[in-house]
Amino acid sequence: MPSDTSVLFNEHRGSLVDYATGIVGSRAQAEDLVQEAFIRFAPVQATGSAVEQPLAYLYRIVRNLALDSTRRKTLERRQREGEPAWWMVPATPRTPEQELHHRQNLERVEQALRDLPKETRLAVEMHRLGGYTLQEVADHLGLSVATVHRMVRDALVRIGSQMTPLDLQA
Repeated sequence: MPSDTSVLFNEHRGSLVDYATGIVGSRAQAEDLVQEAFIRFAPVQATGSAVEQPLAYLYRIVRNLALDSTRRKTLERRQREGEPAWWMVPATPRTPEQELHHRQNLERVEQALRDLPKETRLAVEMHRLGGYTLQEVADHLGLSVATVHRMVRDALVRIGSQMTPLDLQA
Protein backbone atom coordinates (compact mmCIF):
# COMPACT_ATOMS: atom_id res chain seq x y z
CA MET A 1 0.00 0.00 0.00
CA PRO A 2 1.49 3.38 -1.01
CA SER A 3 2.26 5.91 1.70
CA ASP A 4 0.50 9.26 1.99
CA THR A 5 3.70 10.85 0.77
CA SER A 6 3.72 8.78 -2.44
CA VAL A 7 0.03 9.45 -3.06
CA LEU A 8 0.48 13.20 -2.58
CA PHE A 9 3.51 13.22 -4.84
CA ASN A 10 1.86 11.16 -7.60
CA GLU A 11 -1.30 13.30 -7.56
CA HIS A 12 0.66 16.53 -8.02
CA ARG A 13 3.69 15.34 -9.98
CA GLY A 14 2.48 16.79 -13.29
CA SER A 15 1.76 20.22 -11.85
CA LEU A 16 5.10 20.19 -10.01
CA VAL A 17 6.89 19.44 -13.28
CA ASP A 18 4.97 22.25 -15.01
CA TYR A 19 5.90 24.62 -12.18
CA ALA A 20 9.59 23.71 -12.35
CA THR A 21 9.58 23.92 -16.16
CA GLY A 22 8.47 27.54 -15.92
CA ILE A 23 11.51 28.32 -13.79
CA VAL A 24 14.25 26.28 -15.48
CA GLY A 25 12.90 26.33 -19.04
CA SER A 26 13.45 22.62 -19.70
CA ARG A 27 10.89 19.91 -19.10
CA ALA A 28 13.57 17.21 -18.87
CA GLN A 29 15.46 19.17 -16.23
CA ALA A 30 12.19 19.89 -14.42
CA GLU A 31 11.47 16.14 -14.27
CA ASP A 32 14.85 15.58 -12.63
CA LEU A 33 14.28 18.38 -10.14
CA VAL A 34 10.87 17.04 -9.16
CA GLN A 35 12.37 13.60 -8.56
CA GLU A 36 15.09 15.13 -6.42
CA ALA A 37 12.45 17.11 -4.53
CA PHE A 38 10.60 13.89 -3.74
CA ILE A 39 13.83 12.32 -2.48
CA ARG A 40 14.24 15.26 -0.10
CA PHE A 41 10.55 15.39 0.81
CA ALA A 42 9.91 11.69 1.56
CA PRO A 43 12.31 11.30 4.52
CA VAL A 44 10.88 14.38 6.21
CA GLN A 45 7.39 12.93 5.93
CA ALA A 46 8.57 9.46 7.00
CA THR A 47 10.05 10.77 10.25
CA GLY A 48 6.65 12.10 11.19
CA SER A 49 7.81 15.70 11.27
CA ALA A 50 4.94 18.10 11.63
CA VAL A 51 4.67 19.70 8.22
CA GLU A 52 1.40 21.58 8.30
CA GLN A 53 1.07 22.00 4.54
CA PRO A 54 2.96 19.17 2.87
CA LEU A 55 1.99 20.19 -0.68
CA ALA A 56 3.19 23.77 -0.14
CA TYR A 57 6.39 22.37 1.37
CA LEU A 58 6.90 20.16 -1.68
CA TYR A 59 6.38 23.14 -4.00
CA ARG A 60 8.92 25.12 -1.98
CA ILE A 61 11.49 22.33 -2.32
CA VAL A 62 10.90 22.25 -6.10
CA ARG A 63 11.17 26.03 -6.33
CA ASN A 64 14.39 26.17 -4.33
CA LEU A 65 15.97 23.37 -6.35
CA ALA A 66 14.95 25.05 -9.61
CA LEU A 67 16.33 28.43 -8.55
CA ASP A 68 19.57 26.84 -7.34
CA SER A 69 19.90 25.04 -10.65
CA THR A 70 19.31 28.25 -12.61
CA ARG A 71 21.90 30.13 -10.54
CA ARG A 72 24.42 27.31 -10.94
CA LYS A 73 23.92 27.25 -14.73
CA THR A 74 24.34 31.03 -14.94
CA LEU A 75 27.57 30.85 -12.94
CA GLU A 76 28.87 27.99 -15.07
CA ARG A 77 28.03 29.89 -18.26
CA ARG A 78 29.87 32.96 -17.01
CA GLN A 79 32.91 30.89 -16.14
CA ARG A 80 32.86 29.16 -19.55
CA GLU A 81 32.51 32.41 -21.44
CA GLY A 82 35.14 34.13 -19.35
CA GLU A 83 32.67 36.81 -18.34
CA PRO A 84 33.87 38.19 -15.00
CA ALA A 85 31.48 38.59 -12.10
CA TRP A 86 30.09 42.11 -11.75
CA TRP A 87 32.10 42.75 -8.62
CA MET A 88 35.35 41.96 -10.44
CA VAL A 89 34.84 44.58 -13.15
CA PRO A 90 36.63 47.82 -12.23
CA ALA A 91 34.39 50.82 -11.85
CA THR A 92 34.80 53.57 -14.39
CA PRO A 93 36.32 56.52 -12.55
CA ARG A 94 34.17 59.61 -12.41
CA THR A 95 35.29 62.98 -13.68
CA PRO A 96 35.39 65.77 -11.09
CA GLU A 97 32.13 67.14 -12.53
CA GLN A 98 30.44 63.73 -12.28
CA GLU A 99 31.68 63.35 -8.71
CA LEU A 100 30.25 66.76 -7.84
CA HIS A 101 26.86 65.86 -9.36
CA HIS A 102 26.93 62.53 -7.54
CA ARG A 103 27.58 64.21 -4.19
CA GLN A 104 24.85 66.76 -4.87
CA ASN A 105 22.44 63.93 -5.66
CA LEU A 106 23.29 62.23 -2.39
CA GLU A 107 22.75 65.46 -0.48
CA ARG A 108 19.35 65.96 -2.16
CA VAL A 109 18.30 62.40 -1.35
CA GLU A 110 19.49 62.81 2.22
CA GLN A 111 17.56 66.08 2.59
CA ALA A 112 14.44 64.59 1.00
CA LEU A 113 14.62 61.68 3.46
CA ARG A 114 15.02 64.09 6.40
CA ASP A 115 11.95 66.03 5.22
CA LEU A 116 9.74 62.92 5.23
CA PRO A 117 7.52 62.10 8.20
CA LYS A 118 9.36 59.78 10.61
CA GLU A 119 7.19 56.74 9.88
CA THR A 120 7.49 57.19 6.10
CA ARG A 121 11.26 57.67 6.33
CA LEU A 122 11.55 54.50 8.40
CA ALA A 123 9.46 52.56 5.88
CA VAL A 124 11.65 53.75 2.98
CA GLU A 125 14.87 53.03 4.82
CA MET A 126 13.76 49.57 5.90
CA HIS A 127 12.42 48.57 2.50
CA ARG A 128 14.82 50.23 0.04
CA LEU A 129 18.02 50.33 2.09
CA GLY A 130 17.53 47.54 4.62
CA GLY A 131 16.12 44.97 2.23
CA TYR A 132 13.01 44.26 4.30
CA THR A 133 9.87 43.14 2.51
CA LEU A 134 6.81 45.36 2.56
CA GLN A 135 5.13 42.78 4.80
CA GLU A 136 7.99 42.95 7.32
CA VAL A 137 7.89 46.75 7.30
CA ALA A 138 4.11 46.71 7.71
CA ASP A 139 4.37 44.31 10.65
CA HIS A 140 7.05 46.45 12.30
CA LEU A 141 5.05 49.67 11.89
CA GLY A 142 1.67 48.09 12.65
CA LEU A 143 0.24 49.15 9.27
CA SER A 144 -1.23 47.37 6.29
CA VAL A 145 1.00 46.31 3.40
CA ALA A 146 -1.01 48.56 1.06
CA THR A 147 -0.40 51.58 3.30
CA VAL A 148 3.33 50.86 3.53
CA HIS A 149 3.52 50.37 -0.25
CA ARG A 150 1.77 53.69 -0.80
CA MET A 151 4.10 55.44 1.70
CA VAL A 152 7.24 54.06 0.05
CA ARG A 153 5.99 54.81 -3.46
CA ASP A 154 5.01 58.38 -2.61
CA ALA A 155 8.32 58.97 -0.83
CA LEU A 156 10.31 57.68 -3.82
CA VAL A 157 8.34 59.92 -6.17
CA ARG A 158 9.04 62.85 -3.86
CA ILE A 159 12.76 62.03 -3.72
CA GLY A 160 12.86 61.59 -7.50
CA SER A 161 11.22 64.95 -8.01
CA GLN A 162 14.17 66.57 -6.17
CA MET A 163 16.53 65.44 -8.94
CA THR A 164 17.06 67.50 -12.05
CA PRO A 165 17.38 65.89 -15.50
CA LEU A 166 21.13 66.51 -15.47
CA ASP A 167 21.33 64.75 -12.11
CA LEU A 168 19.57 61.72 -13.50
CA GLN A 169 22.10 61.41 -16.33
CA ALA A 170 25.21 61.70 -14.17
